[in-house]
Amino acid sequence: MAGAILAIDQGTSNTKALLVAPDGEILARASRPMETSYPRPGWAEQSARGLWASVLAVIDEVVAAGHAVAGIGLSNQRESAVIWDTASGEPLGPCVLWQCCRSASRCEALKAQGHEAEVVARTGLALNPMFSAGKLAWLLDQDPTLRERAGRGEVKAGTVDAWLLWKLTGGRRHATDHSNASRTQLMNLQTLAWDPEMARLFDVPLTVLPEIAPSDSLFGQTAAGATALPAGVPIHAILGDSHAALYGHGVESPGRVKATCGTGSSLMTVTGARVRSAHGLSSTIAWSRSSGVLHALEGNISVSGQAFAFVGQLLGLEDEAALTALAASVPDSGGVCVVPALAGLGAPHWNDAARGLVSGLSLGSTPAHLARAALEAVALQIHDVFMAMQADLGGVLPELNVDGGAARNDLLMQLLADLIDRPVRRPDTAEVSALGAARLAARGLGFDLALGDGAGRVFTPAMTSQVREHILAGWRDALRRAML
Repeated sequence: MAGAILAIDQGTSNTKALLVAPDGEILARASRPMETSYPRPGWAEQSARGLWASVLAVIDEVVAAGHAVAGIGLSNQRESAVIWDTASGEPLGPCVLWQCCRSASRCEALKAQGHEAEVVARTGLALNPMFSAGKLAWLLDQDPTLRERAGRGEVKAGTVDAWLLWKLTGGRRHATDHSNASRTQLMNLQTLAWDPEMARLFDVPLTVLPEIAPSDSLFGQTAAGATALPAGVPIHAILGDSHAALYGHGVESPGRVKATCGTGSSLMTVTGARVRSAHGLSSTIAWSRSSGVLHALEGNISVSGQAFAFVGQLLGLEDEAALTALAASVPDSGGVCVVPALAGLGAPHWNDAARGLVSGLSLGSTPAHLARAALEAVALQIHDVFMAMQADLGGVLPELNVDGGAARNDLLMQLLADLIDRPVRRPDTAEVSALGAARLAARGLGFDLALGDGAGRVFTPAMTSQVREHILAGWRDALRRAML
C-alpha cells in the first residue's frame, strides 16, 4: 500500500494531526490549541471558523513533510453542534460545545412533560443539555429566517465531524457516522436512523441533518483547493473521539473498559448488544462497519483535565506541571475536597444545576492540599463511573485502559489506580484517538496498520482500604453539598 494515513483529531482543547505509515511509524505530527469562550455562566462555545482554520493549519504542517497520503481518518469532539449556509459553507452561529448548558431549559421542559423515559428508550441518552439536539434547536432559533431557509435546503447542521467533512469535500458530502449520530438524541438505537419523533420533540427539522453511514465508509474525497492536500484523497473513517480511542486501544469485544481523560472524561466499554443502564450511564454505538454495528456503554464526565487549569489559575500557578508538583508535596489532601461541577455534573449523577464546590477547609489547609484535592476530584469522578459500569454489567472489570492529555499525569494515574482499586494501563502514545481513526481508515482501504503491542505503563493500587474509604466518604458528602 503506497502512502500514509492522515489522522485528524479535532478535540475540545486541541486539533491534532498525525501522518501514520503502514508500519505504524508516525511520520509527522502537528497540533493547534483551541480557544473556548464562556459568554454566560454555563455556556461554552468555539468559533466554527476558528475550528476549521485549526484543521487547515495542522494539515498544512504534516503535508509539508512531503509524504504521500493514501487516505484520511477523522475523530472529533462529540455532541458539539454547528449550523452553516449550504451555498457559501459559512457558519451561521458558533460551535456550541458539548459542555454548554444553554439548552437546559428545553431539557427541563421536556422532562416536566414526561418525555425523558421515551428519549432514553429511543436514543439511550438522558435528557441533558450535553447532547446535541437541544443545541441544534437553539442555533436554529437565533434567526427567525433559519427554519424557513432550512425548509428550502439552504441550511445544514450537524456535529463537528459533519461540518469538517462538508469543508474537506467542498460541500459535496453531508454525512456523519453512527458513533457521532448516537450522541445527538436524534438517532434511534434500534433503527440506526434519524428518529422523526425525536426530531419533532426537539424541533430539529430532518432536512438539515446529515446522512448516517458506517464508520468505515468512503465518506467522500478531498476537494481541489479545500486544503493543502491534493484533490481526490479518500476520507475513509469518521469516529467520535472517545469511540476512536476505544478502537485505538484495540477493544473490540466485551470485558475491557477505557477512560479518555481530556477536557472532560469518557469511560466506554463494548457491550455487543445494547445494555440499558440502571446506574446513570448511556447506551451508545461504539462504531459501525459494513459487517455490522457494535454497541457500547458510556459514562461522560463534564470537567476533568479542565479542573487542573481552573484550580491552577485560582492558585496563580503557571501550568498543570506546577499544580502537580504542588499536589505531590503533601501526602494527602488534608480533608479538602473539590467538586469540579463547573458545567454541572455528568454521569452517573446527571445534575446540570450542580455547581463547583470546595469543602473540608480548616486553618491547616494549604494551597498544596487544594491542588491535591483537584487531582483527586478527577480520579473520584472516574471512580463513580467505573463502579456504575461494573454494576450495569454485573461483573468485575479487571483493569482500566487510559488515554488523553490528562492521562500523562503520573500522580493522577496513581490516584486513579488507588481509588478504583484496579490496575490502570497507559499506552506509550498519548494520541490514541488519532491512531484509532487512522487504524479504521486503513482497514477501510484494505490493510492493517501495525500499531505495536501498546504495553506502555501499568499503575498498580497502593492505597489501603481504610484510606480509600475515608476519601470516598468525604467525596460523597461533598457531592451532596454541590447538588443542593
